[in-house]
Amino acid sequence: MPIFLLEVGTEELPANFVDDAIEQWRSRLPQSLAENSLTTEAIEVYGTPRRLAVLIQGLPAQQPDREEEIKGPPAQAAFKDGKPTKAAEGFARKQGVELEALEIRPTDKGEFVFVRQSIPGRPVAEILTELVPQWILGLEGKRLMHWADGDMKFPRPIRWLVTLLDEAVLPIELVNGSETIKSDRISQAHRILHPEPVTIPQAADYATCMRSAFVEVDAAKRKAKIQEQVQASAQQLDGSVAIYPELLEEVTNLVEWPSAVVGTFDSEFLSLPPEVNITVMATHQRYFPVFKGVREQTSANQTEAVSTLLPNFITISNGDPAKSDIIAAGNERVIRARLADGKFFYKTDLAKPLESYVSQLEKVTFQEDLGSVAAKVERIGKIAEQVERQLQLGEDERQIIQRAALLCKADLVTQMVYEFPELQGVMGQKYALASGESEAVATAIFEHYLPRGASDRLPQTLAGQVVGIADRLDTIVSIFGLGMLPTGSSDPFALRRAANAVINITWTADLPINLHQLLEQIAADFVAAHSKTNLEELLQQLREFCLQRIRSLLQEDRLIDYDLVNAVLGENDPAYGLRVLKDLLDVRDRALFLQTIRNNGTLDKIYETVNRSTRLAAQGDLDTTQLNPVNVVRPELFQKPSEQAFYDALVQLVPQTQAAQEQRNYQQLVDALTQISPTVSNFFDGAESVLVMDPDPEIRRNRLNLLGLLRNHARVLADFGAIVKS
Repeated sequence: MPIFLLEVGTEELPANFVDDAIEQWRSRLPQSLAENSLTTEAIEVYGTPRRLAVLIQGLPAQQPDREEEIKGPPAQAAFKDGKPTKAAEGFARKQGVELEALEIRPTDKGEFVFVRQSIPGRPVAEILTELVPQWILGLEGKRLMHWADGDMKFPRPIRWLVTLLDEAVLPIELVNGSETIKSDRISQAHRILHPEPVTIPQAADYATCMRSAFVEVDAAKRKAKIQEQVQASAQQLDGSVAIYPELLEEVTNLVEWPSAVVGTFDSEFLSLPPEVNITVMATHQRYFPVFKGVREQTSANQTEAVSTLLPNFITISNGDPAKSDIIAAGNERVIRARLADGKFFYKTDLAKPLESYVSQLEKVTFQEDLGSVAAKVERIGKIAEQVERQLQLGEDERQIIQRAALLCKADLVTQMVYEFPELQGVMGQKYALASGESEAVATAIFEHYLPRGASDRLPQTLAGQVVGIADRLDTIVSIFGLGMLPTGSSDPFALRRAANAVINITWTADLPINLHQLLEQIAADFVAAHSKTNLEELLQQLREFCLQRIRSLLQEDRLIDYDLVNAVLGENDPAYGLRVLKDLLDVRDRALFLQTIRNNGTLDKIYETVNRSTRLAAQGDLDTTQLNPVNVVRPELFQKPSEQAFYDALVQLVPQTQAAQEQRNYQQLVDALTQISPTVSNFFDGAESVLVMDPDPEIRRNRLNLLGLLRNHARVLADFGAIVKS
């Protein structure tokens, strides 16, 4: 079966675009082929800094023939007195069939004329010729560019095109103004190791041909080769290497034929904090640091204890391995200059205590309409005080938090962080300790930035947690207050990530925080300073945003079923939403508990009766907070013993529900609901069953109130009306 090769040759692509493009083609090409009735055995997508390629194996020679049914005019318009009209004749002529081929069939909109046609499949070469330009120009990226004098856009100029169906070149052209890129079988090899073009005889030979020309097109194989070479080089130095995932991904897409090169730097620079050296090497120069011994790390600026750095680094070259000494010397000159800068900045910054930098934050703008970073620091301190009151903290802990809040942004105006912004918080911790601040304050300065990314750890100290929450809540409320809400994939201030951090910190540290109250206080302060903002509208936006984040975290991170998340959040129920925001720990616990009793089958025992009661109770008018049947249900209206039994069970349920509510013992509540379930079932379907929707309005209301009370008891745990039967 035919094999198709497409290679798009370019100038050096941005490293992050290579991965994005590969993923886009992996998801889109199978769908594109399927839409054209083309099956495949395998689709392999490749990418290097100079090319994107796809190899499609097991294509058919052509599409399968297919039957197509075409709808024509209404039967009344097509035939009159049993004879075809001009409408019928025109439809038949357009479809290229005789009038006898027309069929009349009923539809939802009446009878229409139809015709069946057999459409022969098109050759696969013809279809691919149409699809390839769509695949190429359909790739999306953050920064696309024009080149030459045309309107074509791509991350970098396209220089050549290879399109082979087995051994045949498919004639495809990309026209960009006065420039036309025509497909061929000639590709470009490694710039240095194989400067001559390479001819690909047939599609199946692609990867082999390119490897013979010193280009490894398979990103996974390049990555594995880099890891192997880096680790081997470190072992030769009697050390080990930290392979940071982000650095490995980037380096993989910067080279076509990786070659590890070992370099050295002066031992004097080891006196710098290791995070400075690591940041210079890994983040700025894309080198792998070497240690005497190291445990796995997730990011280059992580400050967990690491083993001693060696005065060596490993870089991945895309050049000639025979010239590794020259390459190493060039890299050593660069890193020496960068480390010398770092040493100077470090010495200069240490000349003053960290607190002396706080006043300089007045000169740094946080956001044009929100003032300076100094103003933000002041707001962080006030919000931290509000959190302290909620947590009922002692004076010693409050002093640590307020000191950390004052100093948390001071390192932003140091020379080191100005030059290496990745080190904010890291250097704040170092400078705080050097200035005589307590270990607790210094740690909180660093931790208030955590988590920096999805894979980073959360703050471990209470001070770091409180200051981090205060910092993020200030940002969220302030940016929302300016009307700059995140939309779609656009979130320039990373507000979603900030809200996720607030919720995750609260859940992980079991902090009894009333988020609703905090949002009200912070929003009120914002409106007092920005009178044009409507407080109620701002609060509504903040509540909805935070509830969306809670929903996402419960489903995606905690793996709670979507309907159970709906049940604990309350669908279109503002009161339930407020309950969630007032007690983040409670919503987490209720969601996890619901998932547990679903998994062990307990939920099934109460689902039918509670869900049925909940749905019927919606037709009544009982307040959802009412639990006690006394003065709500009138026993004198009972007509069946099942009603009295239901009432008595509800009376006994009240203290059990209240105790479960006060102690958050939801198992106790579920046990009580399980006990009442047979009584409710008898009320609905037993020998003494009743008609809930009785013609008598008083009797009907009385029975709906019984059901409403059961709903309310269950509602202490969740809105059972939102739960779908498993």
